Amino acid sequence: QVQLVESGGGLVQAGGSLRLSCAASGRTFSSVGMGWFRQAPGKERAFVSAITWNAGNTYYADSVKDRFTISRDNAKNMVYLQMNSLKPEDTAVYYCAAARRAIGGRYVRDYDYWGQGTQVTVSS
Repeated sequence: QVQLVESGGGLVQAGGSLRLSCAASGRTFSSVGMGWFRQAPGKERAFVSAITWNAGNTYYADSVKDRFTISRDNAKNMVYLQMNSLKPEDTAVYYCAAARRAIGGRYVRDYDYWGQGTQVTVSS
């Protein structure tokens, strides 16, 4: 069992930056893949980024590549999403997710545990 709590969302102007944090509880955290997803109003939850259990590999949606960076600190049970050069289309609720395996994926079905989400709003 893994419990997840996101923080760090807020209101930022276009071109600005935010750093999202995800605090995880549970003994299995350091052995599972983690991901970030987002959901805008009226849209389905969409993949943003993922990281393997040992941070050996990271994955990004094309829309955020070169602007967002995912990282994790297994000693602190934390996952981060650094978001730079934010655009109004990045506005969404951002969710942290934990897989059951060492590597997550790009789909909602690849993850079994979810946080409550944190709102990110980017003004133009």
